[in-house]
Amino acid sequence: MSESLHFAEHTLQEIALVFMALVYTTRVLWLIRFNASKERQPETGLPDTSARKGILYSWLNVGMPWSMESSRTKPFMYGTFVIFHLGVAAAIGLSFIIPYAPQVLETPLVGPVLQIIIGLACLVGVLRIIRRVGDKHMRAISSPDDYFSILLLTVWLFFGTLAVPNSTANGEGILLTFFVLTAFFLIYVPFSKISHYLYYPFSRYYVGKTLGYRGSYPLRRGPAPRRTATTT
Repeated sequence: MSESLHFAEHTLQEIALVFMALVYTTRVLWLIRFNASKERQPETGLPDTSARKGILYSWLNVGMPWSMESSRTKPFMYGTFVIFHLGVAAAIGLSFIIPYAPQVLETPLVGPVLQIIIGLACLVGVLRIIRRVGDKHMRAISSPDDYFSILLLTVWLFFGTLAVPNSTANGEGILLTFFVLTAFFLIYVPFSKISHYLYYPFSRYYVGKTLGYRGSYPLRRGPAPRRTATTT
């Protein structure tokens, strides 16, 4: 391994990780400074729900496609969503496996499975680029950051697919490119829309708390139980 590749796999990644951690810590500390406003209407939740149940339901909602009309009526889009995010998670894991636990890739099926998942995510990235450029509605709501992020993510996934074997037999270009792109993402992501996952727990917490309090979450099918009136 050359000094350049060692630097890219270790020192560069560690610097980028520390930078991202500092930015995210600053953002989280800023977020928790603000308290959500209190409910101004009487509690309307039914006996089988509560703010706590609403919060839990809201957090887990992304894993329940049957509960969202958009995913229930468009299962293919939800499937590509799952594949894309699994591929991103696999590529992130790969960026740690190669420098710190390369022996994992020698385990039967681990390498091929990672390569398939990341490769499929790359394909989904290409489809997303085509959809964002070709659909007039997507173009209308897209910012330069949207185009740049999805394009760069797709390129990163492409090189992640090629980097899975962790081989330098044909040179170090693929591994160097993958790790340089990884470091760039670690620095860029906190300032892009990709950082939406940081806000997900907070936003879904408040949505679930409010809708649980009002009796709208969790969603139910069929007649709802009646709340017993109380008298004073």
